[in-house]
Parts: sequence; structure tokens; C-alpha cells
Amino acid sequence: MDDIQKVQEGVFLNKKVLVRADFNVAIVNGKVKEKFKLEACKKTVDFLSAQDGAKIALISHLGRPEGKVLKEFSLEQLKGELETILGRKIVFVADCIGGEVKKALAALNSGEILLLENVRFHEGDEKNDSEFSAKLAENFDVFVNDAFSVCHRNQASVTGVAKCINGFAGLWLQEELKNLNCVIHEPEYPATAIIGGAKIETKLPLIQRFEKMYTNILVGGRVANEAIDQKTVLSPKVILPFDFADDRLDIGEKTILRFKEIIANSKVIIWNGPMGKFEQPPYDRGTREILDAIIESDAFTLIGGGESVQVLEERGLMDKISFVSTGGGAMLEYLSGNVMPGIEALRVKEKK
Repeated sequence: MDDIQKVQEGVFLNKKVLVRADFNVAIVNGKVKEKFKLEACKKTVDFLSAQDGAKIALISHLGRPEGKVLKEFSLEQLKGELETILGRKIVFVADCIGGEVKKALAALNSGEILLLENVRFHEGDEKNDSEFSAKLAENFDVFVNDAFSVCHRNQASVTGVAKCINGFAGLWLQEELKNLNCVIHEPEYPATAIIGGAKIETKLPLIQRFEKMYTNILVGGRVANEAIDQKTVLSPKVILPFDFADDRLDIGEKTILRFKEIIANSKVIIWNGPMGKFEQPPYDRGTREILDAIIESDAFTLIGGGESVQVLEERGLMDKISFVSTGGGAMLEYLSGNVMPGIEALRVKEKK
């Protein structure tokens, strides 16, 4: 992590700063269901705001509008919640490029923050179009990436803009890397990884990496079903369920007990993905009991992935975990040892 440009190393006095945040949250009946992601950028916003004359604009995607302007994916819905969380007046701009942004920056008062419209209302973001990247950058002096959860994406608002203006890692992004590096490179033993959710093709590389580093790998969810059905060859460290709830929609009672015994004796625990179809009771039992066991343990605990974090938020247990990652796919990619384009874009290089 020493070779990435950190926000603490930059000078932002009188600079116009574009901050890539992750506001890709569930909104139900106009209410934000995942405040954690909005809160993640607060330290970076506070740090930048303390520099005289700095003008800050937040940019993010929301949902999959696929280049279309769709009201249900507008970031304007987050304005009130962000004002409460950041404790600052938010000025919403109905685009993320062009003259509207330039005008809003010029008119921005001290203590106010710009919130730009959904970057994916433009096709150029996901395509990492160089012309669109240049348009994102043209109104700004510097770029700060504080969205670990999109760092596995090679997109204009993640990597493209960092080719146009100097890029720095925000404080939250640094926290993510510090904690993930800790559980990869310096775990205390016994160390346990708990892998659930779906898609064995995305989880298998992670399971195989943990086989080399960790004491136990507990596997549940659809990943476990697929491993059993496909007769996937795994090391003895990998423990698959040996009983299930109805139709294999959740891990069974004996498996829950065994998993809990292992968790209770662990010094480090990483968890990504639910143990069953947790959104439909009674198939949430495995996920909830495993979560309770993690919280009751004395281990350093790290949890990530949208579904896992959703369970934590619903139950008001975020502060019971040592570190909660905003990344789902990004966390998997990083823990698997894969290259992260968003992080590579922040490597120390000659100043632009």
C-alpha cells in the first residue's frame, strides 16, 4: 500500500476535487437501506473540506441504468440522507459532466458539497471511454478514489479519470486495504474463512487461496451445493455442509453446530456471503446463527458483501464487527490476489 498516492500526501488548497464514492445502495419507498456506504466517505470529505478553498464534488453510480436517464436511479434521492450524514449542505447537479458542473463549482459556497448525477446515465462510464473520462476530469484539478467496492472495475469514473488528472486514495479506501492486507498477510491462527452466497466460479479461486493460508474454510449457500453437485476436489481444510434444511435452501442443524465450534476457537474470521436463502425465513437460520457465533467470538472479524452487510445493518450489529468492508466483488477479487485496476490507477507516478 506504500506505493499508492494517499490523500494525506496531496495539497488541495483552492483545488476542485472529484471524489469517487460508492452510493450504490438499496432505496425502498424513498428510504436508503444501506447508510453504511454513505457514511464511508465522511472522513475523506471532512479531510478535504478542512483545506482552504477546496471545492468537493461527489460522484457515484446507482443501479444499472445502462446509459439511460431514469428517475429511479437518480442520486438526487440521496441528497437529504447525505446532508444528515455529512453534516453539510449538499448541492445536487443534474449531470456529472459539462457546463452545469462548471457553473455549480463556481457558485459553490464554503462548507457546501456538490453531488453529481449518476455517472452511469452515460454509457461512457462502464465502457471506460477515454473521451468521457476527459469530460469527467475537465472541471477538476485532482481525483480522489474513496470507493473500494468498484476498484475491481476498469471504468471511466474509477480508472479513466485518473489518467487525466492526478489521483489519490481516500481515507476509507486506505482503511479497506489495511484491514484486508492484515487478514491476508498477517492472520493469527487458527484463522477461519466463511464463504457463502452463489456462483462457485467466482468463489472457487478464493477458497483455493485460503486453502494455502487459513486453518479452516467453511462453505455454505449455493456455493456449497454446486461444489457437492460438481464433485469439486477440495482440501481437507474445506468443510462443506453435511446436512441441510429443506431442498438445501439452508445449512442444517449439525452443520451449524460444527461451524459454530470452529468459529469459537478462531483468532481471525473472514465472512463473505450468506449460508442459505436468508431473505426467506426460515432459511435465514444458518446465516443468523453463524453471525451470532462470529459476534460472540474473541476473534478479529472482517465481513463484506452486500448480503452479509445487509444482515448486519438490519440487526443493528455493524459495531460488533472489527471491520466491515463495502466491497462484495471487490473484496473477493482482492482477497483472491487479482489485479485491481482502480488501485493500480493510483500507483505513485510522475505528477501530471
